[in-house]
Amino acid sequence: MSLRLHIFGAARTVTGSCFLLETDAARILVDCGMFQGSKEERELNYQHLPFRAAGIDALCLTHAHIDHSGLVPKLVKAGFDGPIYATDGTANLASIMLPDSGYIQEMEVDQLNRRNSRRGRETVSPIYTEDDAIASLRQFRSVPYGRWQDVALGFRARYWNAGHLLGSASVEIEVTSGENDKRTRLLFSGDLGPDHKLLQPDPDGPRDLDYVVLESTYGDTDRAGTTIERRRRMLRDEVRAAMRPSGVLLIPSFAVERTQELLVDLMELMEAGELPDIPIFIDSPLASKASAIFKRHAGELRNGSDLVQALESRWVRFTESVEQSKAIDRIHSFHIIIAASGMCEAGRIRHHLKAWLWKDEATVLFVGFQAQGTLGRILQDGASKVRIHGEEIKVRARMRTLDLYSGHADGPELKTWLSERLPVRRGVFLVHGEDPALKALQSALADLERVPDALIPEIDDVYDLSGEQPARVERHEARLPGSSAGHRDWHNDYAELLLDINDAVEAAADKKAKGVIIRRIRDALKSGSRG
Repeated sequence: MSLRLHIFGAARTVTGSCFLLETDAARILVDCGMFQGSKEERELNYQHLPFRAAGIDALCLTHAHIDHSGLVPKLVKAGFDGPIYATDGTANLASIMLPDSGYIQEMEVDQLNRRNSRRGRETVSPIYTEDDAIASLRQFRSVPYGRWQDVALGFRARYWNAGHLLGSASVEIEVTSGENDKRTRLLFSGDLGPDHKLLQPDPDGPRDLDYVVLESTYGDTDRAGTTIERRRRMLRDEVRAAMRPSGVLLIPSFAVERTQELLVDLMELMEAGELPDIPIFIDSPLASKASAIFKRHAGELRNGSDLVQALESRWVRFTESVEQSKAIDRIHSFHIIIAASGMCEAGRIRHHLKAWLWKDEATVLFVGFQAQGTLGRILQDGASKVRIHGEEIKVRARMRTLDLYSGHADGPELKTWLSERLPVRRGVFLVHGEDPALKALQSALADLERVPDALIPEIDDVYDLSGEQPARVERHEARLPGSSAGHRDWHNDYAELLLDINDAVEAAADKKAKGVIIRRIRDALKSGSRG
């Protein structure tokens, strides 16, 4: 049987999840996600898909997060007309998240094109529009957990709760060849939830597999001793430390699930008297729509009644319009703003950061993973200045991290999950992680019995899975070299250089000293161009 695995994303980086399984009879995708992170990675979203969309028979989605589903409208627009299999929860969330993604792209490209016109540069088009996203929703087909579903000739899939997000799944794929009905069983973990999730169950999955494709976002992290109670105590302490008479606590947060978990914890702390009553603004139209979906699914969620109660609290306000969002910044008493995006790459959080970063009354609390090259990661790493919407902003606000709200399992939890899937006979691929996490998890898995040594693929790698172990197939040059994936790129370095130049010129003692600095920079540029 001919069976190949193409790895088109989430290789040596945490976004852009996309895997293609191919036999002589059919081709299916598992996930079709958008790249986030550095500008070099995000530019991949604008390139042609690395496969022929019309040649794909079916798509299996693990969950609705944009780094797993965000290029679905582009796939459909490029000619894919097959079914998109997803759980009911994933289909419901995708119905709001994909149109929102298209709308954001239209708005951002419109702003970019206005700047390009002023600079004499060519205009660009969005990856897809809101209408494109809405059109793609017609191809979704809901599937239940635990039931086999025929998805293409020789392929069937079964979905297992991954405990990561409403509707999230690990996708088991069984491939049957025409010769002797030889079967190969693969499991794509998707994103796996941690043990201490408030709303989701523990992840589940089958045993006795040929291959596992395993996420490794937090493969180098051990959150030993974490409980919901400990997390709430730490959140309480962060809020108390942030409280200033005219201050704000800004929490960049994914609009779907993390925002809802934070809200429950904050309201529980206020109800218990651990925190005073504080106005909480959920400044995200997407979070508002997602919360309505969570309320409809409350009966399926752990602590679903607590979520409903929190969403209906008089201290919680959802803002819809841009005018309402801007009005929040005129409040003169302490308040909390939870706004997307979680990595500060788009959305209303950037406007709030621009308004508050330069004020020492502000605190920014990061509650999730910040990919390399994102504004969130740059701030988290201690930048003294950043550029937002083309403007230089001094950072005086406090930067804090409470990384206990992640929807991802840590290293020991990933190892435990894999040990419960054994035996895995032929291969394990580690994906959806940056280099330190990948290598730490690879090392941790080495002592597991009945599992081969884990492989760390690179983007656009192709593996032949028809033998007793995976064999890497020669391929064309990758769209993103492994040395670039999951790292800062030249755009980050360029922005930092501009800030450093400004600092140096401003610090110069007089006009003559400023002129010397500028002349030396020009000489260096001329020397570099000659070299």
